[in-house]
Order: sequence, then C-alpha cells, then structure tokens
Amino acid sequence: MRRRKLEMKRIEDKSSRQVTFLKRRSGLIKKARELSILCDVEVALLVFSSHGRLFEFCSGNRYARLP
Repeated sequence: MRRRKLEMKRIEDKSSRQVTFLKRRSGLIKKARELSILCDVEVALLVFSSHGRLFEFCSGNRYARLP
C-alpha cells in the first residue's frame, strides 16, 4: 500500500491546524536532533507560530543563552 499524496494547502479548521503544527514541530525538532548526533554538527532551529510565539532548538551549548 502506498501513501496518498498530501495536497499542500492551508488547513482551515483551527484545531486541526494547531494539532498538525504541534506534531510537525516536534517531528522537525526530532530530525534536527538526529542530524546533529549522526553527523556531529551543530544545528539551530527557530520556529515561529502563527501567533508569533518562538520555539527554538540548539544542538550544542555554544549558542545557549546566558542567564
């Protein structure tokens, strides 16, 4: 069985859009973490939600914020 091709368009339902955002954001962060471990590279990822909220990931402590 093959996966059906997903049409790329905006999800109109707000709750479905939020669920999709949360799942894909966590998947993207997981992939960034895997890339940093497997390839021994430093990865920085910034994601802004539609409400302007910032989500960030940094694989090393080189770019970590100071308290």
